[in-house]
Amino acid sequence: MLKSFSSTQKAYIAGFLDADGSIYARAKPNHTYRYGFQIALYVVFFQSAKDKENFMQVCRLIGCGRIRERSDGILEYVINKTDNIKEFLKCVQPYVVLKKKQVELMLRIIDVKKRGKTKNDFESLLKLVDSYRELNYSKKRKHRVLTP
Repeated sequence: MLKSFSSTQKAYIAGFLDADGSIYARAKPNHTYRYGFQIALYVVFFQSAKDKENFMQVCRLIGCGRIRERSDGILEYVINKTDNIKEFLKCVQPYVVLKKKQVELMLRIIDVKKRGKTKNDFESLLKLVDSYRELNYSKKRKHRVLTP
């Protein structure tokens, strides 16, 4: 992925993320998981389908996500595998300006998620996930309390 890229290429991708990207985590209700929620992590880039050719070049450069075209004419490039997200964010972290706190929070969530074993660990993880509400523009996210 990006490890072999020049610092100029990493800075370009970081600037794209700052301008037309999103970094977030969701706690999706899922009764098949131990504590009733699946933690889903995302790094997403957005671009108008009118500029598909150039966007595809950027996506190929990154090389670890998938593209989908929404019905509203917007393309999304989604990175949602934890290892890919971690590697990607570590590469662009020194160059990100506007989403520096989101990058730091996502890397912290990945570490806590990997270590978490107990219900208290999972509740701490949920609080971190919900803290994206203060960093991003979401009004829907809310704190969850696990029931015994």
